Amino acid sequence: MKTKILVTGALGQIGSELVPALRARYGADQVVASDIRMMSREELLRTEGPFDFLDCTNQRQIQDVVQRNQICTIYHLVALLSAIGESKPQVAWDVNMGSLYRVLEVARINNCSVFVPSSIGAFGPGTPQDHTPQDTLQRPTTMYGVTKVAGELLCDYYHQRFGVDTRGVRYPGIISHGAPPGGGTTDYAVEMFYEAIRHRHYTCFLKPNSRLDMMYMPDAIKAAIDVMEAAPARLVHRNAFNVTGMNFTPEELAAEIRKHVPNFVIDYKVDPTRQAIADSWPHSLDDGAARQEWGWDPHFDLAAMVRDMLENLERKLSAQEVHDAPNAR
Repeated sequence: MKTKILVTGALGQIGSELVPALRARYGADQVVASDIRMMSREELLRTEGPFDFLDCTNQRQIQDVVQRNQICTIYHLVALLSAIGESKPQVAWDVNMGSLYRVLEVARINNCSVFVPSSIGAFGPGTPQDHTPQDTLQRPTTMYGVTKVAGELLCDYYHQRFGVDTRGVRYPGIISHGAPPGGGTTDYAVEMFYEAIRHRHYTCFLKPNSRLDMMYMPDAIKAAIDVMEAAPARLVHRNAFNVTGMNFTPEELAAEIRKHVPNFVIDYKVDPTRQAIADSWPHSLDDGAARQEWGWDPHFDLAAMVRDMLENLERKLSAQEVHDAPNAR
């Protein structure tokens, strides 16, 4: 993969963990983090490496950041997620598609490679729900899904028409102890861990048998880096590779958490909007193309993810309690 690297949406769920991983791999000064939200003074003091304010709906700003920093590779992570996108569909289109088009234009002009994450949201109710193939029917019923399908096609177009080195994966739900839940339909899984530790009780907004593929954040970061480092000659699909790490329902996740938190209780108050979104997505993905074309191999299964998630989140929440205590010095 060519460096220097620009990460857009760097303060979001994936970006906040991808940036440190890229800096550890390629050097702190080789990775420029950017976001429309400015870092606080405390965040700036903690970060190691350059940061730029960047509104990715403004092509002139993108061009300036890319040229000033001599960027060769862009990880474009800016997007409104599924549930938020349904509450603000017009904004979701403007942000998700407007920013992607402008990033691809800048990449074309400056000969940059581009990573763009897609999602299981790119599928719809007509898609085969079990072991969903790499190439299949995609008719999503959410604005988020529409932007993801359109984004996949736009990335393919820019590669075929202009030779832009576009690559990406279709993420399932992502679980992380680093960033709080961000408005996605699969964020129930992250919320469950927080509530299990804090209150030993969680009210889930999806039905107990809602089966979906998931992935632990370290594997999500690994997928983003691995696909960009893959030899171009091996890539048949290039964009929107199915990837997955594990598969479970809310009830199965609760049962695994209960092995570590025996008095944890879950009940259900279904959110019709988010349940309808989950029901439109596949139950499981076939990630054979990613395994064959660039060696995709996740490290975390359900048991390993739950154990690691609880250990890290308990440390994080304990540290926050100490920091927030009235007499903390």
